[in-house]
Amino acid sequence: MFSRRTLVALGLAATASAGPCDIYSEGGVPCIAAHSTTRALYSAFSGALYQIQRGSDDTTTTISPLTAGGVADAAAQDTFCANTTCLITIIYDQSGHGNHLTQAPPGGFDGPDVDGYDNLASAIGAPVTLNGQKAYGVFVSPGTGYRIDDGNGTATGDEPEGMYAVLDGTHYNGECCFDYGNAETSNTDTGAGHMEAIYYGNSTSWGYGAGDGPWIMVDMENNLFSGADEGYNAADPSLSYRFVTAAVKGGPDEWAIRGANAASGSLSTYYSGVRPDYSGYNPMSKEGSIILGIGGDNSNGAQGTFYEGVMTTGYPSDDTENSVQANIVDAGYAITSLVSGPTLTAGESISLRVTTPGYTTRYIAHTGTTVNTQVISSSSSTADQELASWKVVTGLANSGCFSFESVDTPGSYIRHYDFDLLLNADDGTKQFYEDATFCPQAALNGEGTSLRSWSYPTRYFRHYDDVLYAASNGGVQTFDSKTSFNDDVSFEIYTAFA
Repeated sequence: MFSRRTLVALGLAATASAGPCDIYSEGGVPCIAAHSTTRALYSAFSGALYQIQRGSDDTTTTISPLTAGGVADAAAQDTFCANTTCLITIIYDQSGHGNHLTQAPPGGFDGPDVDGYDNLASAIGAPVTLNGQKAYGVFVSPGTGYRIDDGNGTATGDEPEGMYAVLDGTHYNGECCFDYGNAETSNTDTGAGHMEAIYYGNSTSWGYGAGDGPWIMVDMENNLFSGADEGYNAADPSLSYRFVTAAVKGGPDEWAIRGANAASGSLSTYYSGVRPDYSGYNPMSKEGSIILGIGGDNSNGAQGTFYEGVMTTGYPSDDTENSVQANIVDAGYAITSLVSGPTLTAGESISLRVTTPGYTTRYIAHTGTTVNTQVISSSSSTADQELASWKVVTGLANSGCFSFESVDTPGSYIRHYDFDLLLNADDGTKQFYEDATFCPQAALNGEGTSLRSWSYPTRYFRHYDDVLYAASNGGVQTFDSKTSFNDDVSFEIYTAFA
């Protein structure tokens, strides 16, 4: 017979191995949706976490945990996506309710992809480690979104629900709307109270909190609420953690916002109380769709990074959410390298030679503000050599990547604008810094380096008709053509001409 001490020890071991959805179930509020590309959210889950599609042949595969209840098999993704690009096409629901997230369709707003659909996320845009094991999150650039219109088991009307998401606290903007949660089934704005979703960003168009943001708020449609009242609520703080836990719950005439550092510490409550006293929000009219990265009407101008999240049936207790937060902390989220391939060093000056057959005498250069390729050699004039010389600096938006300053025009950097690559002067804005930050990786054709945009990681430096673009592999623009894509985005690195 087991002694009491042995039973207690076994119970503690079982609790330590429980996933977030096991904890919610034990708390009487089971998950009806569980989404993560980084890990299993049930201790026994060993099925598919997400599906990816590679650009070379459009083949798909699924990525599962290395072990039941464990971290995603990032090595399987890396092998499948070697020497090509990959997109995340499906984020599977681990709860068994079939609430899988797929490419969001058009609605009140069209997306930038074919037939008005939103873009899909790069499979490599958000690498992290969980207790030392590599995994990938979902890096949402503006125009990217996922959705299921007819959720199974999701709260409708004024029914209670809970939800949390683990997000990147450094990746956000003020556009509408980086959401995860309950939304309209029609992809259109059907009125106040028809949504209940976690929002993360620094929009001040509706609600906002203390400081400059970003804030966790709740998108209830036609309003982002940071507390009981519209507009400013001082109790909702700006959060600057690299990994953020955002938790929201709502029921009949009650709702709450809670948040924390996802890598350490416990949840804090930023609001808990009655529904907003404005028409449409009490009672609520939730519809039961699930969205990620967009608003309920497919407003898709926001950005952010999602690692994991769930939705529950029923209103979770604070104690249950506190236990989930402890589990998230134990998962050990940490940053890892954003780059690969040949080493670049901040402070060095380089030149980048085209590797596409027939164009190998050309280097990345510029004519005025237009970034292009030009035939340059050791016999070219000093002025021409300087046009093709670039100083490597620490990434203006992310220190894990790099920016490229013109040697002949100090203070001006390569940046993308409407996916053209331009040489523009640093204007000190967050937008400029993001547009001018690029992450080198081993060249897709095996020759040198490929430079992908940090803020749009599906897009790479590409020469097309001798002009440089931020191009995707098979997108809607002419310069996104798949023909010779791997060669056109691969460049040999040399010591700068000048």
